[in-house]
Formats: sequence, structure tokens, C-alpha cells
Amino acid sequence: MPRKSSKLDRIDLRILDELQKDARITNKALSEKVGLSPSPCLQRVKRLEDIGLIGGYLGLINLEALCRHVTVMATITIRDHDHSIFSTFESAIATLPDVVECLKLSGSFDYLVRFVCTDIQRYHAVTEDLLVQVGGKMQIASHVVLDQTKQYRGVALEELMHG
Repeated sequence: MPRKSSKLDRIDLRILDELQKDARITNKALSEKVGLSPSPCLQRVKRLEDIGLIGGYLGLINLEALCRHVTVMATITIRDHDHSIFSTFESAIATLPDVVECLKLSGSFDYLVRFVCTDIQRYHAVTEDLLVQVGGKMQIASHVVLDQTKQYRGVALEELMHG
């Protein structure tokens, strides 16, 4: 959990915004974009990491060019709203490499889960195993992704902070 031990100024926000756009940017290039010399820029990045505002860096891989796969967005409803069933489900999800994202929601279903599998047969096997682990106390609605029309590229920090 990020520590809110220090205030962020506009330069901190610009650093965060630039790192969202390109996490591989050199410190020199980053410092030029945000209007600092390299040493203070690097110190700020380190501080942002230390207080938990930068949780890591990752590369976006073009899976279409790399391999065959299927992406499925599944809405999951837990039938019995017993805390232990939610815990069992969340523990099971955490161990599945095919699950790349899981969000707990309010509304008509409890979770939105993104699966990336080798094929639909693998997805079926993973969800069957999940049903067994949860004792059949969940309902899954599967939605096969046909195309990604906009990829996540970070959030509009300026708008969120000052909107």
C-alpha cells in the first residue's frame, strides 16, 4: 500500500505520467521532459518508488505477433455469499497463471476476471478446475474477446488529480 508521507508536486506528476507512457525512458530523457537535471530527477523517481507510487515496471508484449491465444473476460457470481467462499475463490484465482487480472466488483456479479489461455479448451479446463475448487458455488459467464480496440496505457493523472 502506498505511503502518503509526502505531497506530490507537478513535477512528480509529470514524472509519473512520463513513466506510464514509457517505463524504459532513460533518466536523462526523463529529466529533460520534466525540466530537471538528471540527479534530482533520479532522486524523485527513487522516492516515488520508495513511497509505493511506482509499483514496478513491465513491458507490453504483442501476443498477436507472438503466439496463438484466446482472451476471455468472465463475470463470476458467487452463489453463497459466505466469506469463506470468497476467500477460497480468491486463493484459487491467485494460483492460476491463465488469470492475468481479477477485479472484485459491486453490482450484479462479484468478479470480472481476464483469462489469457492457449485456446478455448484450456480456458474450459481452467474454469472447470476453478468450479471444483470453489465447490460449484459460483456461476461463470464467459465473453470471448474478439479484438482489443484500445489497450491500457495508463491513466490521465492530471485529470484525476486536478479534474
